[in-house]
Amino acid sequence: MEQRKREREIARGYLVGCAAVVLLWTVASAQLRYSISEEVEDGTMVGNIARDLGLDKNTLKDRKYRIVSSNADPLFYVNPNDGVLYVSRKIDREEVCAQSSACVINVKTVLENPLEVHYVEVEVVDINDHEPIFHEKDKKLEISESVLPGARIQLKAALDRDIGQFSVQQYKLSNNDHFRLEVKDKGDDGKIPILVVQKSLDREIAGSHSLILKALDGGKPPKSGDMNILVNVLDINDNAPAFPKHDYSFTLSENIPLGTIVVQVNATDLDDGPNGEIVYSFSNSMNQNILNLFDINSMTGEITVKNLIDYEERDKYEIEIQASDKGLAPLTTEKSVIIKIVDVNDNAPEIEVTSFSNSIPEDSRSGTTVALISVNDLDSGLNGKVICSVNEDVPFILSTSLKDKMFSLVTKSPLDREKQSQYELTITAKDAGQPQLSSEKTISVTVSDVNDNRPEFSLSPYTFYVTEGNNPGASVFSVKASDRDENDNARISYHIIRDGSEDNKVTSFLNINTENGDVLALKSFDFETMKTFQFQVVASDSGTPSLSNNVTVNVFILDQNDNAPVILYPLSSNGSAQGVEEIPRNVNAGHLVTKVRAYDADIGYNGWLLFSLQEVTDHSLFALDRYTGQIRTLRSFTETDEAEHKLLILVKDNGNVSLSATATVIVKLVEPKEAFAASDVKSATKDDEDSNVIFYLMITLGAVSVLFLVSIIVLIAMQCSKSTDYTSKYLPETNYDGTLCHSIQYRSGEKRYMLVGPRMSIGSTIVPGSHANTLVLPDRRRTSGEVRDIKSFYFILRNKHISIHEFVMT
Repeated sequence: MEQRKREREIARGYLVGCAAVVLLWTVASAQLRYSISEEVEDGTMVGNIARDLGLDKNTLKDRKYRIVSSNADPLFYVNPNDGVLYVSRKIDREEVCAQSSACVINVKTVLENPLEVHYVEVEVVDINDHEPIFHEKDKKLEISESVLPGARIQLKAALDRDIGQFSVQQYKLSNNDHFRLEVKDKGDDGKIPILVVQKSLDREIAGSHSLILKALDGGKPPKSGDMNILVNVLDINDNAPAFPKHDYSFTLSENIPLGTIVVQVNATDLDDGPNGEIVYSFSNSMNQNILNLFDINSMTGEITVKNLIDYEERDKYEIEIQASDKGLAPLTTEKSVIIKIVDVNDNAPEIEVTSFSNSIPEDSRSGTTVALISVNDLDSGLNGKVICSVNEDVPFILSTSLKDKMFSLVTKSPLDREKQSQYELTITAKDAGQPQLSSEKTISVTVSDVNDNRPEFSLSPYTFYVTEGNNPGASVFSVKASDRDENDNARISYHIIRDGSEDNKVTSFLNINTENGDVLALKSFDFETMKTFQFQVVASDSGTPSLSNNVTVNVFILDQNDNAPVILYPLSSNGSAQGVEEIPRNVNAGHLVTKVRAYDADIGYNGWLLFSLQEVTDHSLFALDRYTGQIRTLRSFTETDEAEHKLLILVKDNGNVSLSATATVIVKLVEPKEAFAASDVKSATKDDEDSNVIFYLMITLGAVSVLFLVSIIVLIAMQCSKSTDYTSKYLPETNYDGTLCHSIQYRSGEKRYMLVGPRMSIGSTIVPGSHANTLVLPDRRRTSGEVRDIKSFYFILRNKHISIHEFVMT
């Protein structure tokens, strides 16, 4: 019968638990609160969080709605598809919350992107699943027959693991004539049964009394537990021990050393002998937890600390002490000693990092949340008040949250990955106790890259010097750009700007490697047709959106010795240059026989010509000026000298690999009369030619003078307008002390270049087609000397890409 009754109680408790799921909405704290009975089946629905928060199913999936819990076996789980909270396993309220009056479990739920935390409080409601149990099933009491009616014997309370109305609510004593029952309510410690003598005992009539004490809880129907009490009646001991104080109250700091004396109680007994000797002990009603913390000396009444006392577990203890004499029927007096525990700062704050984003884009706005920080301190008062901070040398700050002891780690200033890509953040939590306790936690935050830097060229503008005659299709130079970003944002591609304009037509035969910036020329450069050109290269990264930068590239073509000297006189015929000169036999030493004229299309040393005699019939008769090409006699002719002499002249330039040409001059000796007639005709022709040359030369010199003055004025004006640290690109410098050559030196960056050419001398004329590189003296036998140096004029015309011949003709 009792078994069936108990099964009906369990079934009824289960139905009540399933029906007790109630949804509570607390607006003030922005939290959800639900209630559920303990011992419900796995999978029981607790509440619909998504509906109560106003979240749709797509939001739950996209923002990864979940429960954040450090417990390996959580009590609840949430369905991410519909946001319903379920019980994951059976919940024993007594296991989770022990004897707490209210069992509330905090569940932390998180939505990501953006980060959002919702707290759900689930109250576990107790059901009547435990029955009262007495610590002793059989209790023996010894009571003197002299005990007067009204004597009180406190019994040990029954234990019921349930709380509230399902805990022990009442006691019942079996019917008898000598004893009645009273119940003392001690609040958190429950109800204590007290056996009260209501009629004097007479050992001679009844030496013992058997009683049954029944404890009942508040269930419907109630559950109960029994204890058998055997009362043995002792002989007279009519004075009980008495305490001098009505109340005992003391304070004790937590973590006090073991063995410390808390208090010493003292009771007196007016009896003599064993009936007046007192023994101290804890009352039978004492909780086992208290018995584990304190001990009492049975002889002295000193109460000492037996184990570490923790304020965070309990802040007050009420100890029931009883003083008993040693009479045959011991009399016992009980007294309560209240010990209040004083909190000390013995718990450091605990830091918990939840919903941590270890990577954040560098373009994140100030105030972007990186992580949520929760801090907890088990101490109370100032000892439990926590101040949280982060190291000051970082662009992050902790801001307080709506919930106490919750902080948000947010950005306080713009981030720049190129300056710092990773931060080690040390979060420090300090309490306000004395001495102050603190704890630290370090987290690492990585700053991810965004495309916020344009490619930068190593030089701007670029200046390159390329020797003519390069191999078509080969790389001639390279440009290089760098990007401070990383990955695709720093992957650079190059291309040449081709706008189709006349000034930019040179780009049609240029190509660039898009990956490394190598510039390839699709054809060979020719200094004689193009001296310099300019184009632009664009460097673009692969970011989104792509950023780019451009640079101007100036290219100067350097001359190389690719043109052989050309003989102008004697005139070439059938591939060879040969001329015949007739001179009188009676000329003196030093007589100008003729002059070999030549030019070279190259410039500088490559265009500087030297003349030498390779073959001559008589070395004692003729001499050749190596710089001017003039052939003169070394001595007077004699009757024995041959009438015809052959001279082979070699003309070569001064390039690294010298190029040359040859000319043959045949000199015939004639008698003075024959030469006189021929010389009249030649003199007339020569006079006409000299007159024309002198006329053109005068015009040229006049134009040169005017152009020179204008150039000087322009150069002075340009120098005045430039900064003082600017140096001219071209620096004229004479590096030869004679009258045979001059040099022009110019710089570009750290490089120096030198152009060398012949120096003007008397009566020199510019050979047509020589590109102003070769000067040849006319065949003038009656005049010697030199005119002024015109190298400045030559230099100006070279910079303008105009030959002297072209200038004279215009």
